[in-house]
Amino acid sequence: MSSLRTRVVTPIVALDVPDVASARALVSQLGTHCDFYKVGLELYAAEGPAIVTWLRAQGKRVFVDLKLHDIPNTVRGAARSVSRHGASLLTVHAGGGVAMVQAAVEGAREDGADCEIIAVTLLTSLDAPTVARTWGRDALDITAEVVRLAGIARDGGAAGVVCSGHELAALGEAYGSTLGYLVPGLRLAGGAAHDQQRVMTPVAAAAAGATWLILGRAVTAAADPAAVMAEVQASVTAGSV
Repeated sequence: MSSLRTRVVTPIVALDVPDVASARALVSQLGTHCDFYKVGLELYAAEGPAIVTWLRAQGKRVFVDLKLHDIPNTVRGAARSVSRHGASLLTVHAGGGVAMVQAAVEGAREDGADCEIIAVTLLTSLDAPTVARTWGRDALDITAEVVRLAGIARDGGAAGVVCSGHELAALGEAYGSTLGYLVPGLRLAGGAAHDQQRVMTPVAAAAAGATWLILGRAVTAAADPAAVMAEVQASVTAGSV
């Protein structure tokens, strides 16, 4: 795995809000403390690609978290459409297979677009018993499954994978710097886990090898989101030197 001394760790704030008015308020509140935002299913379904266009006009980078999972041709077209609006990152499910991931990569690069595909391994809201029951198994090793699915992402040409901080060591050992690692489900020290199962603090995730850090309620539900974000940025930067 590449070390923090040669790796840029990028915090991304999740715009998990219902409409553009709420998104604009949060972006304004965070100001210069954040230049990279995640647009998920709720906001994208409400506002469509216009929200990506607006964020780009504010000078922000955008991670569109749609977790696409369909036949390769459909995913290629969706990736092409999203990338045309200026997204920097787009998610698909690694479980869709190598051909689907590869189709997403190809679609995201059409027309000279500069959008990277990130493949979801296992959602951080899931634990081993839940996944085992869903997949019809008696038992399951979460880390082993994440590493296996990351191999599909790599073989399909994805730039990285979504994982919890707890799988970073195993992924780094298996794939090193050939993949980037995007970690959601982050909580500040002493913060509530909410609906997440496999959580970690931003500093710990950065130290463990994360490339991108997704910050949701830990920042957006804080009394002073800008102050919390400034603290996170400072702590991650300090740990990256």
